[in-house]
Amino acid sequence: MPEIHPSSILDGEITIADDVVIGPNCVLTGEISIGEGTTLIGNCYLTGKLAIGKRNTIYPFVSIGFAPQDMSFPDDQYAPGVVIGDDNIFREGATVHRATQETPTSIGNANIFMTTTHVAHDCQIANNCTVVTDVSLAGHVHVQDNVILGGSANIHQFVTIGKGAMIIGLGYASFDVPPYFMITGGNIIGSINVVGMRRSGMETSEITRRKEIYKLLYRSGNSLRTSLEQLKNEGDAIALEYAAFIESARRGVVTPYLQQRSARRGIAATHE
Repeated sequence: MPEIHPSSILDGEITIADDVVIGPNCVLTGEISIGEGTTLIGNCYLTGKLAIGKRNTIYPFVSIGFAPQDMSFPDDQYAPGVVIGDDNIFREGATVHRATQETPTSIGNANIFMTTTHVAHDCQIANNCTVVTDVSLAGHVHVQDNVILGGSANIHQFVTIGKGAMIIGLGYASFDVPPYFMITGGNIIGSINVVGMRRSGMETSEITRRKEIYKLLYRSGNSLRTSLEQLKNEGDAIALEYAAFIESARRGVVTPYLQQRSARRGIAATHE
């Protein structure tokens, strides 16, 4: 039987695996399912519609499944809710909000959400991501596998963070970030995540090719449009991966810093 502390409150259509542990002062309401091996340490508040997989650990003061911070969305609409996979860790004060569209807010497997992180409505988080203290993900953000988001980073709504990418602490992205590239300032892609690629077991030849593409996109002085055409003409698998990412970007990708600076100078000149 599940281990449920007598001070906790369960109210609704709640399905719990036999070895789930629910510590003191937890509140679970609505349609909720929790898979085997999951532990709620205490003082958690979960509301459905919510599905949580296996072996998750949820620390005190975590809130999952509440209504989105969207003024047009009714607080009493619970579907499609939130879906969480296996082996995730939610540290103290983390929040995850339910979706407003047809697809649930979703979190994959083996992610860690450190203290006071926020996952807004309709976000889609993949696997093996590290979301550091105070990170805020706005609505509809997509985070692909093996991403690292540094402390207090902020991600604009509808942005996609490509697999293996990294954002430094206090960084922000309001445009899409291609795979394995690094945000080193506000909307500045200033490096490539070589350490992350090596840790993933990537072949040296692939690391070298991704370095070449980084230099083409962010160090050549070309416009992104020109670099995109070159990637498509070169036609190898990695080049086409980046070309497809750029073409499918919901907000466009982060532009090279020199182009950003030139654009700012142009705006400033019009006001002189």
